[in-house]
Amino acid sequence: MTLTRRWKIVGALCIATVILGIIFVWNIGGVLVAPSNRPIGNPPPGLPAQSVEFPSASGARLHGWLMAGQPGKGVIVLMHGIHANRLSLVARAKFLSRAGYAVLLFDFQGHGESLAKTITFGFLESRDATAAVNFIHEKFPGEKVGVLGISLGAASALLAEPPLPVSAMILESSFPTIYQATEDRLVMRFGGLGKLATPLLMCQLKPRLGIGVDDLKPIDGAAKITVPKFFIAGTADHDTTLPESQALFAAAAEPKELWLVDGAAHEDMHNFAKAEYERRILDFLAQKLN
Repeated sequence: MTLTRRWKIVGALCIATVILGIIFVWNIGGVLVAPSNRPIGNPPPGLPAQSVEFPSASGARLHGWLMAGQPGKGVIVLMHGIHANRLSLVARAKFLSRAGYAVLLFDFQGHGESLAKTITFGFLESRDATAAVNFIHEKFPGEKVGVLGISLGAASALLAEPPLPVSAMILESSFPTIYQATEDRLVMRFGGLGKLATPLLMCQLKPRLGIGVDDLKPIDGAAKITVPKFFIAGTADHDTTLPESQALFAAAAEPKELWLVDGAAHEDMHNFAKAEYERRILDFLAQKLN
């Protein structure tokens, strides 16, 4: 085989590898934006809630559960993480209800029973956050409202424009930017190749969702929100690294607080440190809502 022929074969293999890589990354993007809908049904035993639904500017009709509370105590809107739904919030709803708060748990568009074509990593979900808070203001006029968002839920609360009309925000494990969130997850799974694949995934935002990386920067929203904010992050989180969580907190407007949960990864903080979690959350809400 001549040297020229060998180089042609190598060149062809390189081109084929690049094409296959692009197809692979495109398919990953499709999996990431695919909706995570599923039947939820009635509230589980021990959760005294009524089923509710309300429209959102995202285009979805949102489904959730509403729990009554003590008049004048306030209302907490719970917002779940990506590929989850309101069932993941039941334990939080129970301890907040025991403390006297009214509670709303709902499914973001593309999650649970709130139907949609795609997940948008906080872009349309931020409109759901606004719809949920507005729904609560209509149901409980005069009550102070707080938000507790987890990962996607926290990012959506920060991305809402205009800022959510609430009196306090609890923000767990929020990513600062979609670029960092994507790179972190790819590097965890594919090592150095993850960094190379990140721009290819980011290029898919426009054709798939009609948005760009600048539309998904919760860190920018945090700098504009002036209500009290309580940030929670795990020191062992690799999905949103500790330096990223610290940068998000540093950029946030005052007043603000930060709790670094020692040893926690990107996981259920309530389950990881139940007693301390409940104490800190209830203390924060008592100071800022009551």
